[in-house]
This record gives sequence, C-alpha cells and structure tokens, in this order.
Amino acid sequence: MKQVIRTLALATLALVASCSPGAADAGAKAPTATATASVHPISGLQVAPVTVTRGDKRLVFKTEFARTSAEQAKGLMFRTNLADDEAMIFLRNPPDRASFWMRNTVISLDIIYVGLDRRIINIAANAVPYDETPLISGGPTLAVFEINGGLAAKLGIQPGDKVDW
Repeated sequence: MKQVIRTLALATLALVASCSPGAADAGAKAPTATATASVHPISGLQVAPVTVTRGDKRLVFKTEFARTSAEQAKGLMFRTNLADDEAMIFLRNPPDRASFWMRNTVISLDIIYVGLDRRIINIAANAVPYDETPLISGGPTLAVFEINGGLAAKLGIQPGDKVDW
C-alpha cells in the first residue's frame, strides 16, 4: 500500500511540474496575450494595420475592422478620442455608393472613401460631430476609412492615394 501511495505522489508531482512554466517557456507569449493585442480594448473589434501609400510615402494606422452590420452601424459613436495612428475601416460587401453621417459621434473625423481599385475617391474632411447630414462617396466604395478630423490634410492624404489592408 505504501508503494502505491508513493507512486501516486510521484506521479502527481510530475504532473504538477509539467504544468509549471519552465526554461522552454522563457520569453514565450501566451496565446491569450497575442489575441488580446489584436483586439481593440474599447470596441472589441479586430485590429490590424492599414497602410495609405502616396508615392514612396507610407502611413500605417492601427485599424479597427468593422465587418458586421451592427459593428458598422455603431462605428466610432460615443468614442471620446482616437490617436493619430489609429483608425477604423468599414469593408463594404458588396461595394456600394456609401453615405455616412456623424450621429452620436463625439469627435471630428476625416471620412475617406476607398474605391474598387483601393484608391481614395474622395474625403469628407473634418466631419462635424453629431451632424446628421449625409456625407456621400464619389462613387462605388470597397471600404470607408475613418481617421481624426484634419489628419488627412496634415499628413498629405488625398484622392488617388492607395489604401491596403
């Protein structure tokens, strides 16, 4: 009986030791840490880089992806800040002639309409918070990209620039 208890005790210690982090895990990130880093802490949306290219100039934004109709309907409503390296993108499926407004949107935005060729069609610059006037794309859009109001002009973003995600 003592031998059985001793064997069970050793087996339990071995199991506990195998579950503890060891030298092989040093510096490794837990899967949850990686998943958390790719999700926005406020919206819960996936975050991935989106690049705006003008000639040899590349601007990269940490971008929230609004994919579902509910996510797109909410957008950046009620948000009180957006860093200059952050954005939100609305992927249009199917592509359409987009119309956005600023209902319940606290911060000014530049609403950038991206055409079927992934080039900027037009920009509704400095959209006014809470304004419900429709801001319409200049043609069929594959995506709508939102950044802080006035930032497009400050960074030199303009129609014809390429947007990649």
